[in-house]
Amino acid sequence: MKKMIGRISKVFIPAVISLFFYSSIASAHVTVMPKTSSTGAWETYTLKVPVEKDVATTKVTVKVPAGVEMMSYQPVPGWTYSSEKDASGKVKTFTFEATGEGIQSGQFQQFVFVAKNPEKATKAAWDAFQYYKDGSIVEWTGNEGSDAPHSITDIVTATTTDHHDSQTTDHNDKAQTKDTKKTEGKDTEKKLETSNSLSLVLSGLAALLSFAALIIAIRKK
Repeated sequence: MKKMIGRISKVFIPAVISLFFYSSIASAHVTVMPKTSSTGAWETYTLKVPVEKDVATTKVTVKVPAGVEMMSYQPVPGWTYSSEKDASGKVKTFTFEATGEGIQSGQFQQFVFVAKNPEKATKAAWDAFQYYKDGSIVEWTGNEGSDAPHSITDIVTATTTDHHDSQTTDHNDKAQTKDTKKTEGKDTEKKLETSNSLSLVLSGLAALLSFAALIIAIRKK
C-alpha cells in the first residue's frame, strides 16, 4: 500500500506543481488594454509589463499596429521615452527604457499612451519586445495561444454615440474622455486579474480533491 501511494505521489505531485507553474507563467504576458475599442477613436491605452524572471526588465519596445497612430504618452518617473518614425512622420515603434533599476522580479509596470484608431474595423496586434537586465529578450509577437502571444485590440465599428472625432470635440472633452477610458481600462484589467486568480485557486482545489479521493479509494481496497 505504501509503495503504491509513493508511486502515485511521484506522478501526481509534480503534475500539480506544473499546473501552478504554467498558470503563473501564462498570466505574465505583456498586454495592452483595452481589448476592444472603436474605429476612429482617440483611445487611451495601458501597456502592462510584468516580470516573469529573477532579473529586472529594463526596456520595452512596442510596434504600432498598422492603421493605428501613436499620438502622445504619459511620462513615467524613472523611465525615458523614444520613438522611431516612418518616412511620413508617423511612429512605427516606441520604447520605454529605465534610467534606474527597472522593473524588479515579482513586479509590473504600466505605461499609458494615447493612439488614434483606424477608421476601418480590424484586429490591432501589439508586438512587444521585453528586454531584461541579463541581456535576454522576450518577443511577444506570437499568435494567440502561443508561448509568447502579442496582445490584440479588437477595433470595432463605432456607433454615432461612441465615436470620438478630434475635429468636433474640444480639448476639455478629450481630456475627460481619456480619463474615463483609463479608468475603464484599469477596471477591466482588475476583473481579468481576479478571474485568473480564481481559475488558479479552483484548479488547485480540484487537484487536491482528486488526490484525496484517490487515497480514500486505495485505502478501501
